[in-house]
Amino acid sequence: MILLGACAAWSLITAAAHDGRPEGVLLAVLAVAAGYAAGRISGSLLPVAAPGAGAAAGLVLAVVVPDLTLGPRYAAPLGHSGATAALLALATGAACCAAWAAHGPVLRIGLRLLATGIVLAGAAVGSATGCAASAAVLLCSLAVGSMTHRGAGLVGLAVAVVVVVGTIWALAADALPAGLTEALDSRLTAHRVQLWQDALRMAHRDTGLGVGPGRFGELNTAASPGQPPDARPHSAPLQQAAEQGLVGALLLAATFGWALYALWRTARPTSVALTAGTALTVLAVIASAGNALSFTAVTAGAGLLAGWATARPWAGDGTEHGTER
Repeated sequence: MILLGACAAWSLITAAAHDGRPEGVLLAVLAVAAGYAAGRISGSLLPVAAPGAGAAAGLVLAVVVPDLTLGPRYAAPLGHSGATAALLALATGAACCAAWAAHGPVLRIGLRLLATGIVLAGAAVGSATGCAASAAVLLCSLAVGSMTHRGAGLVGLAVAVVVVVGTIWALAADALPAGLTEALDSRLTAHRVQLWQDALRMAHRDTGLGVGPGRFGELNTAASPGQPPDARPHSAPLQQAAEQGLVGALLLAATFGWALYALWRTARPTSVALTAGTALTVLAVIASAGNALSFTAVTAGAGLLAGWATARPWAGDGTEHGTER
């Protein structure tokens, strides 16, 4: 809570310095905090039913509202569709966590079938990224069933995010080899890379405070012919660095690091901790190259999944109450 409070306070400080609009950041922080609290409470009372119901709700939301918002599609493959992909990955992680927490084989198989259905739903709604992200979460969840030490797995997830963010940062700084740069440009679109370069220039212009929350759209120059200017750079780390300076980027990284630390310390089984860590890592990768964290459903879902995976199931037999008294 101290870390989330620092994120909110810093957004207000940078907004006051540059006449920014911190409402989006404050809403995201509120969504994460509310989701985490709800996840801890519901996960303690209903360790199987709560994440299972959350997975079903995420699937319904992704299918009924495939783009989650109205807007241009030029940011494919990780623009508005990135939010759908992130939601599907979180829903798959919730279903797999519920499956590992279930005791009966029938219930566990049913929850695994729900996770498989979410993967297929990604293909059905035309989200190739969502299908791939959900499949990665499902396969990793099945693979961690035999792991007994979660530390190495969580470190590997952290390294994967660092590599992705470092690659995006290097691409924005034009520091990659020419062949690799051309391959990434063709996959991610030149417009997205121009937005990243604009964000990096803004970050260099004011490393301390950034240009102010919500002001990227006013200052970026990467406008595509026939399309409205984009208000975000399609990268959460670069957006934080551009709008809130180095401190904002470090706070974002610290929030993800804290989530992995909480999963390392959780009393839940290792399979649950690593499954949730994989889903949150996939979300971090998608958010590094898209606007996934700009959608309240995604940020609240991330908080819920972290809460479910770190909740301490309540025995309900009066033992714990008697011990506390």
